[in-house]
Amino acid sequence: MNPAAPPAADLSVAGLILNADPVVQGVMALLLLASFACWAIIIEKSLLLGRLAREAQGLAALAAAGAVVPPEGDAARDSLSAAVLRAGLPEWREGRDTAESAGEFRDRLERSMRAAVTATLRRAEPGLPLLATIGSVSPFVGLFGTVWGIMHSFFGIAARQDTGLATVAPGIAEALFATAIGLVAAIPAVIAYNRFATRLARIRQEAIGAVSALASRLARRPAIAGAARRSAEAPA
Repeated sequence: MNPAAPPAADLSVAGLILNADPVVQGVMALLLLASFACWAIIIEKSLLLGRLAREAQGLAALAAAGAVVPPEGDAARDSLSAAVLRAGLPEWREGRDTAESAGEFRDRLERSMRAAVTATLRRAEPGLPLLATIGSVSPFVGLFGTVWGIMHSFFGIAARQDTGLATVAPGIAEALFATAIGLVAAIPAVIAYNRFATRLARIRQEAIGAVSALASRLARRPAIAGAARRSAEAPA
């Protein structure tokens, strides 16, 4: 009577995870957590950069129209256009001193509004370093799981004194599965980081161009003598 055949190894995804070595399971869990974090950042940044792109276009439209009134509404008060105008209008209302050239007045306006653009766009930067880290580190974490899984397979071979496929295959499969999860986490992170960094740079370029145009329009206001301004601001 032939001896019963050994049970076939479970090579399904669930089986590879549940039957893996605890170290490899920890690597898989870490990579899956990194993948979830990556997609959460991708969704959040896609929405945020889409809104900032529309606000940069609105700022360019305001600059082209020469408008100097901040947008109305609760949402608009937190927009890029509102932040830029809140930074530039106090300087514009103060006016240009006779000792200040039109170019210097324009540069002063532009500097204040550029600072507002920088502060607003800085809100889109958190999360991007994490994407870069996930994209660069995940393959190496997966490789560590692969090496450990292969070592585990060799330990099994030595313990059973058997080099058959049934002995080697499960350990090799779980090792390669760890590599696959590392790539699943890394590839979207690298693509998203490059895309978001490029898109943010374009939004910044468009906003800075609109700020320059708006500063040029505002600087055409006639000069106000410093003595006259100080006397007007003095209490009666």
